[in-house]
Amino acid sequence: MKTEKEKMLAGESYYADDKELVAERLHAKKLLHRLNVTEYVMNGNARNILHSLMPNAHKRLYIEPPFHCDYGYNLHLGENVYFNINCVVLDEMKVEIGDNALIGPGVHIYTATHPLNAKERRLKEISKPVSIGNDCWIGGNTTICPGVKIGNGCVIGAGSVVTKDIPDNSMAVGNPAKVIKKLNQENV
Repeated sequence: MKTEKEKMLAGESYYADDKELVAERLHAKKLLHRLNVTEYVMNGNARNILHSLMPNAHKRLYIEPPFHCDYGYNLHLGENVYFNINCVVLDEMKVEIGDNALIGPGVHIYTATHPLNAKERRLKEISKPVSIGNDCWIGGNTTICPGVKIGNGCVIGAGSVVTKDIPDNSMAVGNPAKVIKKLNQENV
């Protein structure tokens, strides 16, 4: 029989108030408190906190506090990823961000979602992974919804709500975000 954590990580319906999951979120909150309150600047202590919080992130990571995530261990971050202030990542499932990604201020990335049926929603949650490719720039106050894949070389305009996949080398804007132009194309 699967644990609630195993169900969460598999994208199955799970009980979020499970004792193990509550303890893991509390552990993350304590580390985030140290990052966001005690340190509040990127220094050696802050880097140690981030390494403890996000063991699957490259060591070349810069996060401008305040920052929030639910677990930390589900963040798989490439080299040279930058998060500006006030970012939120609900990482109930894997969030993969490639190398050289710029995440603007106030960006929210969600893997957590809920059943549409009200009775089910009272007891269970669902999670879907999010992927952001290499060399992406996510504009400020963008929301990335559960299950979305953003390809390499993309720019997402500020304030966008990304509800569907965005192909490589695309600029997408709006609510819902729509591709408005291709980027990084060689002039032949």
